[in-house]
Amino acid sequence: MVIHMVKVNDNYLKLPGSYLFSTIGKKVNAYTAANPDKKIIRLGIGDVTQPLSPAVIGALHAAVDEMADAGTFRGYAPELGYEFLRTAIADNDYKARGCQIEADEIFVSDGAKCDSGNIQEIFSIDNKIAVCDPVYPVYVDTNVMAGRTGVYNAETGNWSDVIYMPCTAENDFAPELPKEVPDLIYLCFPNNPTGSTITKAQLQEWVDYANKNGSIIIYDAAYEAYISQEDVPHTIYECEGARTCAIELRSFSKNAGFTGVRLGFTVIPKELKAGDVQLHTLWARRHGTKYNGAPYIIQRAGEAVYSEVGKKETKALVAYYMKNAAYILNGLKSAGYTVSGGVNAPYIWLKAPNGMTSWEFFDYLLEKANVVGTPGSGFGPSGETYFRLTAFGSHENTVEAVDRLTRL
Repeated sequence: MVIHMVKVNDNYLKLPGSYLFSTIGKKVNAYTAANPDKKIIRLGIGDVTQPLSPAVIGALHAAVDEMADAGTFRGYAPELGYEFLRTAIADNDYKARGCQIEADEIFVSDGAKCDSGNIQEIFSIDNKIAVCDPVYPVYVDTNVMAGRTGVYNAETGNWSDVIYMPCTAENDFAPELPKEVPDLIYLCFPNNPTGSTITKAQLQEWVDYANKNGSIIIYDAAYEAYISQEDVPHTIYECEGARTCAIELRSFSKNAGFTGVRLGFTVIPKELKAGDVQLHTLWARRHGTKYNGAPYIIQRAGEAVYSEVGKKETKALVAYYMKNAAYILNGLKSAGYTVSGGVNAPYIWLKAPNGMTSWEFFDYLLEKANVVGTPGSGFGPSGETYFRLTAFGSHENTVEAVDRLTRL
């Protein structure tokens, strides 16, 4: 008798261990269970802690009331998202910066994480990807799941078919143009995890490189609200020629505190093609088939972020976290740590002291200071011996955490 065997997608089996933040969670939970009297301060996962702004809460309440009335009730959302939100995004995030992005080039979603993982689905598995090293794990892991990354080398922490662009202290944590031309280039600025940025002139070099070589840039601008320096671009579409080579991913999570509310969007200009195929059409097909849209009440909350009051409140929220970032950066610098980031980003990237590995420093901080951060090696081989702290805690906890670290 032949036993019928269902096969799994064995690309998933190639993934080493669990997702980085799951591993951190398990370690912290085990420590907390063994030491229930200790006050743990979490500066690890990039989750916000401050409440939603009054403008957003007001919009949520009003939209909920609309859903309670047959005359204003809304069912399924339009496939790309409601026009009121897409127009607000196009006007405020793009046209106000001199970038010609139209409302129908914006696809509303429930956050940048899904989009950054799903966008690869519209490309062939034969395509070669390039990522910064260290890198946000989702870019690589979702390409592993698709079967695009080759074989994993446990010793080096590298995949055989991925082009790595090291971001180290030597190059100021900014990647160099790869010698081997990739098909898809993942860039994230302000960067997660290093907190580094590049100037508009530097980003223009990437756009020129992509257009010259027929590559496509997947540009993650989730942290653009944290930019404080004039020459750092807020969107890749500030660069000439970006409409023919770049997809941009954006999020409401880190600027407006929507990590638990969930809202984001992807921009695909209509000129962007792979060969003769318009990528806007492909993504619209994928979006319409696999996704039923962000809820109406959430999209109304997103619209409120762009109101005059909403803009002021969002700026105040960002300023709160950047005050934390400055406190961490300056406190650790004065204590003798080698640190970067924290100027245009809510992340501080520090060198683990005394030759410790990233995970050794994680354990050391957890046990000696009861502070949780993120080991740099979890973001890739070039992250080894580094460590990421986030500015998303409360100000009181941030001050206490820095105090504990400087006393070690």
